[in-house]
Amino acid sequence: MAGQPGDTSHDRVLTIPNLISFGRLLGVPLFLYLFLGAHADVAAVIVLAVGGTSDWVDGYVARRLHQVSRLGALLDPLADRLYILATLVAFTVRGVLPWPFTAALLARELFMIGCLAVLRRYGYGPPQVHYLGKTATFILLFAFPVLLLAAAVQSVHTVAYASGWALAWWGLALYWAAGVLYLIQVLGLVRQARADQAGSAGAA
Repeated sequence: MAGQPGDTSHDRVLTIPNLISFGRLLGVPLFLYLFLGAHADVAAVIVLAVGGTSDWVDGYVARRLHQVSRLGALLDPLADRLYILATLVAFTVRGVLPWPFTAALLARELFMIGCLAVLRRYGYGPPQVHYLGKTATFILLFAFPVLLLAAAVQSVHTVAYASGWALAWWGLALYWAAGVLYLIQVLGLVRQARADQAGSAGAA
């Protein structure tokens, strides 16, 4: 909803949701250090779990406290992408995730970059985040610490391994489904832009 004249709430930087998002961003290098450097797998599980949970918390707090901001709209998906990419790289290096799964997720990221490039060409910004994409991200960020738990704690390996992979494949499927929805949005915007250009040319 548009703000009133003089309303700068959407330009605020120091809000509780933004601080949560900044904390999530700091969690990415911390996770990489714990997992790849210190090999402190249990601590890495905790960092991943907190990062995945706070993905939902910052959006909820922003809406609840009416602290939605432009910076928050950029930080939230950025933190999501960095968590997913950092986890993919680290898990693949350590052998927790197989290369085909990693390639499928990275291909989806490249697909989205292509969509964004097309939108920018026609003067559009990124499309609004779809609930399906947020759901897929949440499931993936929940699946990763469960898979790590399976690798780190032998007593829960069987249950955690099965649960983690069920969530991971489900999240991957939804992630690509959300990509298809974004593609439909992009095609609609491109058709509209071309129609507007044709109308302007005809009126000239």
